[in-house]
Amino acid sequence: MPLIKNGELVADRWQRLDDEAALPGDGDVILSLDRLKADRDTIATRSGETGVILPNSAQVEEIEALLPHLSLIALEFPAFTDGRAYSQARQLRTKLGYTGQLRAIGVVLADQAAFMRRVGIDAFETDGRQSLATWKKALHAITLAYQRGYDGDAATREGGRRDAPARART
Repeated sequence: MPLIKNGELVADRWQRLDDEAALPGDGDVILSLDRLKADRDTIATRSGETGVILPNSAQVEEIEALLPHLSLIALEFPAFTDGRAYSQARQLRTKLGYTGQLRAIGVVLADQAAFMRRVGIDAFETDGRQSLATWKKALHAITLAYQRGYDGDAATREGGRRDAPARART
């Protein structure tokens, strides 16, 4: 499946492993959440990078202790109308301080790209039916917003006015 990162098609260096497959000592792998939990001791000793597919029904706190060992978290979008992974992305970035790659997988459409980017998703696994030009345009479709995005740009506060004071958090 085509992978878009930074507005460009990129080669995917990650290998998804089935739960039954042997865990290689090196190479970059993406594991299921169950496999990640089962092999948590082995993960720290691998020379390759490790990623996880986080089901959209999971709480992000389930992987909090493993975040230092994860270079990629793939967030599932099983349907266009299911937005639970948006909340997961925002929590991973703002609450847990995760700085690795957040990848959208599943039903991932260019129409959602700008919204996904605003919550911290930075890679998109697509089905290839929408052109790269469509994705590039969609990634920058939102220029003003009423609330802060993950980027924390002052222009996104208070209806997009840069000179408006930020409201105190309560």
